[in-house]
Amino acid sequence: MTTYRKLSGKAVRTVTTNPTDDAAEGQIWFNSTDSKFKSVVAGEAFSSGAPLITGRQSGAGAGTQTAALYNGGNPDTNLCENYNGTGWAAIANMNNNHQYAGGCGTETSALVYGDFPEANTTEEFNGSAWSAQEGFSTARRSGASFGLETAALLCGGTQGPPGVTTATEEYNGETWTGGGALSQARQYFAGTGIETAGLVFGGSNNPNATRYTNTEEYNGSAWASGGALPVATQMTSSFGTQTAGALAGGYKGSYSDTCLKYDGTSWSASPATLATARAQTNTSGVGTVQSAGLVSGGTSGSVTAATEEFNITTQTITAGAWASGGALPTARQAFGGFGTQTAAIAAGGGSGTTDAFSYNGTSWTGIPAIPSSTAFMTGSRLSPGSAGSVYGGEPVSATHAYWNGSTWSEQTDMNSPRYASGGGGTQTSSIMMGGIDPATPYNKVEEWNGSSWTVQNTCPYSVYNSPGSGSQTAALIFGGNNPAVNTTAEYDGTNWTTSGNMITSRAAMGGGGTQTSTLIFGGATSPPTTVTDVSESYDGSSWSTRPSLGTGRRALGSAGQTPTAIAFGGNTGSDTTATEEFTPETTSLNIKDLTLSS
Repeated sequence: MTTYRKLSGKAVRTVTTNPTDDAAEGQIWFNSTDSKFKSVVAGEAFSSGAPLITGRQSGAGAGTQTAALYNGGNPDTNLCENYNGTGWAAIANMNNNHQYAGGCGTETSALVYGDFPEANTTEEFNGSAWSAQEGFSTARRSGASFGLETAALLCGGTQGPPGVTTATEEYNGETWTGGGALSQARQYFAGTGIETAGLVFGGSNNPNATRYTNTEEYNGSAWASGGALPVATQMTSSFGTQTAGALAGGYKGSYSDTCLKYDGTSWSASPATLATARAQTNTSGVGTVQSAGLVSGGTSGSVTAATEEFNITTQTITAGAWASGGALPTARQAFGGFGTQTAAIAAGGGSGTTDAFSYNGTSWTGIPAIPSSTAFMTGSRLSPGSAGSVYGGEPVSATHAYWNGSTWSEQTDMNSPRYASGGGGTQTSSIMMGGIDPATPYNKVEEWNGSSWTVQNTCPYSVYNSPGSGSQTAALIFGGNNPAVNTTAEYDGTNWTTSGNMITSRAAMGGGGTQTSTLIFGGATSPPTTVTDVSESYDGSSWSTRPSLGTGRRALGSAGQTPTAIAFGGNTGSDTTATEEFTPETTSLNIKDLTLSS
């Protein structure tokens, strides 16, 4: 009789708790706590990623799931973005607008070619800038593309009257030459793989009266028929290889959320489906393996910025997201705040009040009042909820108070009264940056050492209505002001240096963290009325997108130390009690109970 030991060379272990990250697919164990045999299995699923900075459709893709590009697109643009597996960041623009264009390559060596109206223009990206390259012979758009910057392919597409073409062209890094002709002329179809082992599928004629199921495989010189799609589809996403390819979404009479996989012979349905059914996403594949793809942008009747990641993995992936928390006892804006997501303090706010509240991760509770009636305070944003401080405020004030977990106590005032300044550090080692005071410019900086405040080098620009982040020796100030700006500057305890600009200019936002890991959210893009729900994160050099708040608002309170955060109160047009909590992406083993039928 064949046993598990004979098959695997290992005995079934007995454990009281399941493994967390050290079990391989197919490994079996007996959990004595719940008296069940268990195993790790691979699953297929899409999970949400951070949205594109600019929603669009039919942009050219390149790279992998964790190092991707989205270039150009419709509305016609030369904008380009880079995805790092967590969020999108702006990179250098192309020299020309490109939409419905081909694309391929890697994050640091990519191509975009073609355009609408039909063109033969080619641009190359070297990781920092775009340069014009030789154009191909047949001007077109909406063809299929795949390969590398030095071994790229473009086939089919629309070349204007008389319509779709079977032409294939290959690029060697310098010049284009003709390749084997497709069996089926078509447009709006997808491709994946490499120049010598490529795959294309689906598409339509011009003017979209007929959609196709055809799959064709390329060997570097000629095309051969592959297994047909189960349903005629156009405008899909693609990723993988010739013998392990995949498609997602598309249009087949209606917008699709389907994912299909190709094994080199035939197509089969994946159990995974897109959260947002859509078509015309990235025109060229992103993802060099079937088990890790990326779908971004597109349309389902209106253009979207949504990003979704496809994975075949033994890990269950829970996307980063904002979720509702316990409501504040009273609707209010302009709180001072510090602490963590499960132990936060909110103080003052409104038109000036002494109210204060604590949050335990579930609900808010009233705590003793702060010494002075104040709004638009800042504080020691890296402090725990049991030992923090708040300072400044409106009416213009230099007040400073400690919280010890049960009571507030007044401390030495700042040298200059102000409100809406940025804060950072801890209770006994804190920093105040900018803020509105009776004198201008609003760029003063002070540090607190536990007993006194000292004036330091000023910020490189006047700043107010920015929460600030970081510590006394590694601080960050960003955005703020009226009108809103996107400027960012770093402080090393002595000197200031400017850094990468925020994606969205805004003021009166929430946020916090360290100098190399800051999360910001909400705010006003045109103070004081136009609120936003957009979130961004700073990694020490540049900003990238993160999942948006559920409720856009300005002048909100915030706390938390990245990667988690909490947003509370604020103004959406009227003051709100809403609380939201941010949790980043998490992974856990996909563990299944074994039964006789397993």
